[in-house]
Amino acid sequence: MELYKIIKKALLTEKTTSAREAENKYFFAVDRRANKIEIGAAVEKLFKVKVLNVAVMNVPGKKKRVGRIVGEKPAWKKAVVTLAPGSRIEIIEGV
Repeated sequence: MELYKIIKKALLTEKTTSAREAENKYFFAVDRRANKIEIGAAVEKLFKVKVLNVAVMNVPGKKKRVGRIVGEKPAWKKAVVTLAPGSRIEIIEGV
């Protein structure tokens, strides 16, 4: 799988920002077919950092309703990447 298809986007919330500052953890939305090894390798090659640990979780889709019509948001996969001390992803730091 291509590197740019594995990492879809960085997740930026108050909780992810505090985890990034306190524990050097970065959160990404990733392809559902990607595994921990592929995610870690993609982050290392794309951002040129050292990855210590990768944790993944499958987030189920939620039901959404507009009037009588009920739909469902798609399920997705979240990855929590822990970087080595001293490593930072500059692109995400400025946001």
